[in-house]
Amino acid sequence: MIISRSLLFFLILFFIQPSFQDQKDVSCLTHLFDSFQDPNNHLQNWTKSTFSNPCSDSYSNLIGATCNNGRIYKLSLQNLSLHGSISPYISNCTNLQSLDLSNNFLTGPIPDQLQYLLNLAVLNLSKNQLSGPIPISLPMCFYLNIIDLHDNILNGTIPSQLGSLVRLSVFDVSNNKLSGPIPMSLGNRTGNLARFNASSFYGNEDLYGYPLGPMKSKGLSVLTIVAIGLGSGLLSLVLSFTVVCIWLRTTEKKRAREQEGKINSTLPDY
Repeated sequence: MIISRSLLFFLILFFIQPSFQDQKDVSCLTHLFDSFQDPNNHLQNWTKSTFSNPCSDSYSNLIGATCNNGRIYKLSLQNLSLHGSISPYISNCTNLQSLDLSNNFLTGPIPDQLQYLLNLAVLNLSKNQLSGPIPISLPMCFYLNIIDLHDNILNGTIPSQLGSLVRLSVFDVSNNKLSGPIPMSLGNRTGNLARFNASSFYGNEDLYGYPLGPMKSKGLSVLTIVAIGLGSGLLSLVLSFTVVCIWLRTTEKKRAREQEGKINSTLPDY
């Protein structure tokens, strides 16, 4: 039987493509493991040999990894006391739908490369020590349903673009160092979009706007102003009283000297 060139080309692509995709997962997992420090050896089977075929028979041999159709689609590495950072090569796990690295000791920024995980629906990086801003490109992950970033040390403002995520049903950035206004697109959602209450934003001292309160005044409080006024008034009173006392005493001595001079001038000379 003669196979046409087009059919042969299709068969080659069909069999080569999975191998190419597997290599992307291998790169993702290898760099991710290299960026981690695992003092308790929880990721004991994350080795080069298992990375060579992370998804065998449609399931994963790796701790915390789940496969679907020969690709890594879920990473659940929470509560493992992991240190280190999140490798930007996480973006090579292009089929990833759920990433949970919560309750570890990870530091550094949230990689901007997360924007390339177009299938990502769950992002849980809570209870770490991540710093820097929330990536403004994160809404590129259009299918995001859960964003949980609470209990980190993230700073900067909350990107208003996050409000464009129509599937977003859980959003928590509490207990960080975020500042500025809460975007209306998140704080005051309308229609069928999920609404987020104040608990999603608590613990950010310089964050303000609905559903939190208005911007806190950076000036002095009323009590402080009153106390300063009273203190200044009392100090002025004491100084005025002191000046008056000194003036009266000086005047009294001057009069005494003048009176003594008049008496001496009236006495006869003997």
